[in-house]
Amino acid sequence: MKTSFKSAAFVLALGMGVGIAPTWAQPEPPVQAAVSTAEKVSINQASAQELASAMSGIGLKKAQAIVEWREQYGAFSSVDELSDVPGIGHSLVERNIDRITL
Repeated sequence: MKTSFKSAAFVLALGMGVGIAPTWAQPEPPVQAAVSTAEKVSINQASAQELASAMSGIGLKKAQAIVEWREQYGAFSSVDELSDVPGIGHSLVERNIDRITL
């Protein structure tokens, strides 16, 4: 008797749309962008603190090197020129390409 009651309750619940959907039927969460839509940071105008906060893999020491390079040689003419700064390699520039602007 108990078995038939459970079966009936299960069938009723399915008929009413109640229950837990299997994991394969769950919608996937939206994919997040690799970089948020926050504003880009200007390598020609930002302070060392702003650069360190906005760029991945850039701490205050490397950010200060960017500012010092800018003060010594003038404004960057391209984003790729950032790799001329000691301690900043091409891979670090590529990692931050969507976060920086002139």
